[in-house]
Amino acid sequence: MLNPPEWAERGLAALAMADPALHGAIARCGPLPWRRRPRGFPGLLRAVCGQQISNRAAGAIWSRLQALPGALEPAGLLALDDAALCGQAGLSRPKAAHARSLATAITEGRLRLEELPGMTDEEAIAHLSAVRGLGRWTAQVHLLFAEDRPDLFPEGDIALAASLTHLRALPARPAPKALAVLALEWAPYRSLAARLLWHHWRHASGRPGADPEDDG
Repeated sequence: MLNPPEWAERGLAALAMADPALHGAIARCGPLPWRRRPRGFPGLLRAVCGQQISNRAAGAIWSRLQALPGALEPAGLLALDDAALCGQAGLSRPKAAHARSLATAITEGRLRLEELPGMTDEEAIAHLSAVRGLGRWTAQVHLLFAEDRPDLFPEGDIALAASLTHLRALPARPAPKALAVLALEWAPYRSLAARLLWHHWRHASGRPGADPEDDG
């Protein structure tokens, strides 16, 4: 796995100094592995594959899907029928529909991935989640892992809520709105705090290789 880039190393050091709980997570779980996703259509398609299923299942589907000729290009994916997407790759019919919706939005020019770098975080989230089948969580996770946005926090992620509850011995798992408020203290490095919380939860739950899709 990749090592964190220089800007992230600075941010991780700042978070460790500012938050004893995160510092403790680093000490117990070891260095943060830097996970990245492909940019553009392949990265979003990978995120669709991982929605609401285990990392192992998502990885198996993704391996089969990317082996299909043309699947990683919008036009090529639209040329594939259900026998290929569902039968060969293993996508559910709703996820196949979401993949086609994503590809159609790009080919029709409604989804302009090349413009994402010029958008604010909320503009980029709104632009992505306007596509049927993506949603706010998928948009946030894509921007965090594929675009290296430094200050995003997927407040609806169950694993993040569970990790913080475990790390701080909270009486109850915070709801998304409460989690978003708690995350404000980690700005401008909320993405790094999220990575650290996932890192902590992978170890606390005994799933050291898991990605956030497990609980999204």
